[in-house]
Amino acid sequence: MCWAPAGGAAVAAAAGPGKTVAVVGDGAVGLLGVLAARQLGSEQIIAMSRHEPRQQLARQFGATGIVTERGDDGVAVIKELTSGYGAHSVIEAVGTQESMMQAIRATRPGGHVGYVGVSHDVALPGEELFFSGVHLHGGPAPVRRFLPELIDLIWQRTIDPGKVFDLQLPLADAAEAYQAMDERRAIKSLLTV
Repeated sequence: MCWAPAGGAAVAAAAGPGKTVAVVGDGAVGLLGVLAARQLGSEQIIAMSRHEPRQQLARQFGATGIVTERGDDGVAVIKELTSGYGAHSVIEAVGTQESMMQAIRATRPGGHVGYVGVSHDVALPGEELFFSGVHLHGGPAPVRRFLPELIDLIWQRTIDPGKVFDLQLPLADAAEAYQAMDERRAIKSLLTV
């Protein structure tokens, strides 16, 4: 499940009570990042999404705002929503050059970016990162750290991360499942045997 990476990114981003969190990416990990930020007590959670069904799920998971703009335009909206400062915490859940720079630039000085997964051809401009004052944390999620709490939250019906599964196909159709996710016809595919 995507909860461990999303929870890891939210913790790496120092999401918590009273904080504003922006989530770059509206796939399963990004949406569960919204849920993780809510569980950590974040006050304002801004999901960056251009897709109506994903926006609706982000709101169900706890997003208080949606930003549809990308790149520098998206950064400008985040700054506008945070009185010019930027978010305290940003979860980067895409892994591209544009998404990483958007995350760093949307974070206030002294804030944290938590990235998850493997970045693809991302080059960080050292001088910009240095002078931004932004903390950058991430890497493989410590799944075992989050698993006991996750199981309890699901068991107690406090959260329902399974809502990200919006397409169910038999195992024989695995290629179609991945294609549907790649083409954004599905958030997350569930394969059955």
